[in-house]
Amino acid sequence: MSAVPMLADAPWLTSGGTARVLKLLNAEGEEARVVGGAVRNALLGLVPGDIDIATTALPHEVMRRAKSAGIKAVPTGIDHGTVTLVNDSQPYEVTTLREDTETFGRKARVAFGRDWVKDAERRDFTMNGLSVDADGVVHDYVGGIADVAARRVRFIGDPDQRIAEDFLRILRFFRIHAAFGAGDPDRDGYLACIRGRAGLASLSAERLRMEMLKLLVAQGASAAALAMADGGLLQALTGGVVYTVPLSAMIAIERELGLTASSTRRLAALTVAVTEDAKRVATRLRLSNAETKALDSMGHRWWRLATKGDADARRLLYRLGADRYHDRVLLGWARAGGDVGSSRWRALAELPQHWIAPKFPLRAAAFIARGVAEGPSLGHVLTLAEDAWLAADFPLEEAALASIADQAAARISRDERT
Repeated sequence: MSAVPMLADAPWLTSGGTARVLKLLNAEGEEARVVGGAVRNALLGLVPGDIDIATTALPHEVMRRAKSAGIKAVPTGIDHGTVTLVNDSQPYEVTTLREDTETFGRKARVAFGRDWVKDAERRDFTMNGLSVDADGVVHDYVGGIADVAARRVRFIGDPDQRIAEDFLRILRFFRIHAAFGAGDPDRDGYLACIRGRAGLASLSAERLRMEMLKLLVAQGASAAALAMADGGLLQALTGGVVYTVPLSAMIAIERELGLTASSTRRLAALTVAVTEDAKRVATRLRLSNAETKALDSMGHRWWRLATKGDADARRLLYRLGADRYHDRVLLGWARAGGDVGSSRWRALAELPQHWIAPKFPLRAAAFIARGVAEGPSLGHVLTLAEDAWLAADFPLEEAALASIADQAAARISRDERT
């Protein structure tokens, strides 16, 4: 074990809600420390994020102390020793020190204890096995400090064993590497992930979705996805062909345009060539309705965008709305090679910033006045007129609108006579 001072300036640890919770639990012979990602992030100079706490106190004692201090306590996973404390609207997941006595998939039979070393050794990666006490001292039993410094994501103990305990660790390996790692993935861990890839089939779609969407917005998403594809892991997850080059292009385009990384756009670039792909991926990862619709829209004839003129682009923007239009253009751009210097693709992408589609100005009354009866015919004539208005490039002059209305009404009249 090694111990080093925490960062000199760590107000998130020494004041506010975190300090209060630690003080509450560090009394009457018990000890508590912040563990996991918050410690890793702090050492990397990043925002701590969610703050998890480990303690020697048993769950019922954590609940008792919280109640006496007026802090809300929720037994979110009390069978596994986890209680969520809510202090000043900030949740803290507090878990009693544990060691696994038996593991099976994502579940484990655990025993509570007071051994910080064993608790650290049951975690996934060395950089997640660190803990920091209320005095700011970092405790390292697994070599995590060196791995944080090297930005190396490495399994604690035997990689094959750790993966067999929980196959989700395969995805976490790549996701954590994409977010915090540097260079190639740790070779021993990478090969163990390949050997254990069949175990991904045992995981729920919801868990796969969560990890994949987090991975895709990480800083190193492109390289991580390529490593996963090379190891036969992405194909197993998506059930089809994956496209790592368009993913890299999508990431470059987002950065060039100053856009926030979008997990949905990046997933489309990686997996969707046609709408059938969108449906398959949505089923495999159990995407939300909104995510499914977004992928389906992006995959719908995106290839036509390469030959779109300005008028065609305006009509598509009118039909799809700004968000759907923008995402489909970006997918088309990424699949066309993703040349960030392309003035034509940039113009298409930025069209919603420069042009707002007008509302269709003709109303039902205009056609009733022209003798169209209310009912199905009225709905049909409105559709015909709107199509003609779009084809004429959104005219708003009275004469042009009257001509469109006259022609649509006359066509309906002819159709009804025949």
